[in-house]
Amino acid sequence: MSQNTTDFPGSSQSGSQTGSTSFPGTTQSGSQSGSATGTASALAQEYGGKISEAATQAKDFVSDKISVVGDKIKDLQNADFAEMAENAKDYTRKNPGQALLISAAAGLLVGLILRGRR
Repeated sequence: MSQNTTDFPGSSQSGSQTGSTSFPGTTQSGSQSGSATGTASALAQEYGGKISEAATQAKDFVSDKISVVGDKIKDLQNADFAEMAENAKDYTRKNPGQALLISAAAGLLVGLILRGRR
């Protein structure tokens, strides 16, 4: 009798089976032990836990970034525009190449935004 088995990572088999398939995290011996429903349920719980952990990490990351953006907005509200203009002039004098590239990129973005409204 030929054996038609497929093994996936994390699975192990012993005994002789014909036409069986193993999935990650499953163990089979002799006769089919455990049901497919139990295996699927265990995998669903495992992946559900991983998804929950990833969602928690994403929530924490977004919360941190929102607080940073809020702080920057508060800084801009309290900023003196004359001082900001003077800082921009000083930066331009020290780094003319970068200032030129930044202004070109800003002009390109404004041009694309205005062109899209037509």
